Amino acid sequence: MFHIRHAVLQDAEAIANVHVASWRTTYRGVVPDSYLSDLSAQKRAEMWKRQLSGTEQSMNIFVAETEQGEIIGFASGGRSRSDQLPYEGELYAIYLLEVYQRLGIGRKLMLSVGSQLRETGYRSMLVWALEDNGYCAFYESLGGESTAYEDVEIGGISLREVGYGWDDLDALILNLERSA
Repeated sequence: MFHIRHAVLQDAEAIANVHVASWRTTYRGVVPDSYLSDLSAQKRAEMWKRQLSGTEQSMNIFVAETEQGEIIGFASGGRSRSDQLPYEGELYAIYLLEVYQRLGIGRKLMLSVGSQLRETGYRSMLVWALEDNGYCAFYESLGGESTAYEDVEIGGISLREVGYGWDDLDALILNLERSA
């Protein structure tokens, strides 16, 4: 079993470890191997410490942890970073260790972020994902509509991101509650 809770500053290193490990499995074959091998959990931990200490843009960060307290996934979200798209909230990141994927944990993490955004007054949500990411089907299965595309450079190559949007955050939350 596992449970979802708000992240605290002491979670920064564990979140960073999940972040790096999940990038290495999720983006293998999409992002250059050299980029993935150069990812540093220590550098990511510093970024997460800033996020969790509130010195950067305010966001909601949730972790999934086992009964033994091991952090196995996380999700974060907040105000949309895009002024060109009609979405108020944004799911910034959602990652799980590979062994814990496809168990419903991602849905619960997404539900936590979506519910927090809704409580803050947001009515819609966006998430960006690499187009070649095999997990885009996850967003599509939840009714995410591909509404925008942009090119990003990662590891010296150009990759395409797709923005999935939900015009009705309440409907997404209801869908997640039914399936989580």
